Amino acid sequence: MIVDDETPIRLLCRVNLEAEGMLVTEAPDGERAIEKILAERPDVVLLDIMMPRLDGWQVAERLLQDERTSEIPIIFLTARAELRDRARGLDIGGVDYVTKPFNPLELAPLIESILDRVRRGERDALRSEKLATLHAMMRD
Repeated sequence: MIVDDETPIRLLCRVNLEAEGMLVTEAPDGERAIEKILAERPDVVLLDIMMPRLDGWQVAERLLQDERTSEIPIIFLTARAELRDRARGLDIGGVDYVTKPFNPLELAPLIESILDRVRRGERDALRSEKLATLHAMMRD
């Protein structure tokens, strides 16, 4: 599931992920995203932060607090590139944080890698690794 209020970003992601054989759904805002995620239960959510109605932070918090969706990995995909935003995304419960502009060809391998690790029960280890890297960057 791609959640972004920018149609070109959703299209770019969709085309590249579908080219890799992934089934892709999308939502243009946070409210519709929650509805669709509850109905469709995607394997992973690519989530923008700056959106109308509900922002990505609010969407992530709702999804992670709901037992029906709490296990769905969230990858933030956003223009908010500051280290504190990245840390917030991981602290909330996201498993990764990709900043715009990004290389769309790297999305499918990233998603496959994350899903593989989550299926092996390494979700917390994955988040811890990302947080440790961020904290090291903040100290430098």
